[in-house]
Amino acid sequence: MTGKICMVTGANSGIGKVTAEKLAELGATVVLVCRNEDKGRKALTDIQRTSGNAALELLVADFASFDSVKSLANDYLRGHDSLHVLVNNAGVAELRHSTTVDGFETTFQVDYLSQFLLTNLLLGALKKGAPSRVVFVSSISHFSGQLDLSDLQMAKGYSVMRAYSRAKLAQVLFTYELAKRIQGTGVTANCLHPGAVATNIWGRPLGPLSFLAKFGRLFLMSSEKGAETSVYLASSPEVQQVSGKYYDQKRERRSSAASYDQVLAQRLWDTSAKLVGLA
Repeated sequence: MTGKICMVTGANSGIGKVTAEKLAELGATVVLVCRNEDKGRKALTDIQRTSGNAALELLVADFASFDSVKSLANDYLRGHDSLHVLVNNAGVAELRHSTTVDGFETTFQVDYLSQFLLTNLLLGALKKGAPSRVVFVSSISHFSGQLDLSDLQMAKGYSVMRAYSRAKLAQVLFTYELAKRIQGTGVTANCLHPGAVATNIWGRPLGPLSFLAKFGRLFLMSSEKGAETSVYLASSPEVQQVSGKYYDQKRERRSSAASYDQVLAQRLWDTSAKLVGLA
């Protein structure tokens, strides 16, 4: 990966941090995107020490704000004209219904809409860096996801898993539609299930579910294990030409039946473009 520039979102902990660290060990220049600057600087220092690679950068962005995502893209493009790998890893799982400063349901915006926006804003740089790759850290929970484009706010019947699985389904649909639209550009797009990983996304206050969450973490895999597929899709020569696929444990798998709905994918793209303010 020497000479390659890789951006990893949500890179201060968990799968994101390990992914950034492994790509740095492979010789890449790694751009860490973190919501909290102090935590981001600590992660950058840790990765520099463990990888022996000083070619690391930190950019700060809050995916609960479209303006912050736009600033992130602008900050990157001021210093770089190309990008070789974008790992969309940042995510949340909100116990209770909440909305962002932009007025959208939080999990849907952070886990999907802001990733849609960032990927499109950096698509020109990815094309200049071709062959290049876009990797989405999705989840097996997308199998239970249901996407109603008329109720993206999920004002009724909200639950944390319903919101999370819906956002992850949107990620997979976006991956396939993106792969179709960028075919022939030298840019690939793939998504993955990292496995049942003990990450900070489930370390948030979960009310009456907190005990179960803490108990369940005893049986979850490490972030190091969970990051293996992300690193594989971001760097392996085996998948350099592969696009529009879903992976689990570094193997191509079938995703949910709903994720192959091309009409829904096109409608989701058009709706998302309007919501985030893209022409």
